Amino acid sequence: MNRLEHIFESFLWKSRLLVLLAVLSSLVASVVLFIAGLLEIFLPLIKLFKTLDYSIFQKKLLTAAIASIDMFLIATFLLIFSLGLYELFISKIDVAETDPKSSKVLFINSLEDLKTKLGRVVIMVLIVVFFKHAVDMDYEKPLDLLFLSLGSMGISLALYFTHKNH
Repeated sequence: MNRLEHIFESFLWKSRLLVLLAVLSSLVASVVLFIAGLLEIFLPLIKLFKTLDYSIFQKKLLTAAIASIDMFLIATFLLIFSLGLYELFISKIDVAETDPKSSKVLFINSLEDLKTKLGRVVIMVLIVVFFKHAVDMDYEKPLDLLFLSLGSMGISLALYFTHKNH
């Protein structure tokens, strides 16, 4: 029975390598989103320089910049997710630990630590999406401004509570 138990436990331990599928796919998605974020900002700029009509593209450039930031934040989310999964389930990233230039931002020690870091990035994504909608919205009634201010207050509270731990 002891031998069978050892084989089964060995199989269970090696099954953690399935996490590599999530790590690799998150890493690929992160790279793709970084590239898409670059294109999101450069394509409207190229159009602007071709037509040289700044008045038409002013709002589009601002919207493109916000969308680019949004993509960069989601790409960062996926990068943190893939690094965190790797460190939690596969192995510590030795190169990052020995590099004097490395930041402690990406070091993940527990699942709770990963959730906290990812939660903060999600809040930043929501802030950018809110800002994007605030720029695109037409304010026709005073109630629209009230809703904008309530949303801004909600964002302020979210930021306050996420940084309260520090």
